[in-house]
Amino acid sequence: MAKEFKSFAEFYPYYLSEHSHPTCRKLHYVGSFLTLAILAYGLVSQEYWSLWFMPLAGYGFAWIGHFFIEKNKPATFTYPFYSFIGDWVMLKDFLTGKLR
Repeated sequence: MAKEFKSFAEFYPYYLSEHSHPTCRKLHYVGSFLTLAILAYGLVSQEYWSLWFMPLAGYGFAWIGHFFIEKNKPATFTYPFYSFIGDWVMLKDFLTGKLR
């Protein structure tokens, strides 16, 4: 049975432990940046159909990192909301120097 977290602050250390390999984290960052690029493109070009590619980019790169690098199950399957937030907080922490 999955552990129940009472807050994101309680969940985030677990989330980081599931992303301990630097290549897995890099794949998450690539997916996040691609997701933002697709969002920008879709909105600026008004080609809204392209927004359907956002989950493919975001989750595709992340899941490659989990299945082939970390060899664990993505937290998205058990904690979808916290995991989604965790992706963006981890990217922010990386960009601000809180993570190596």
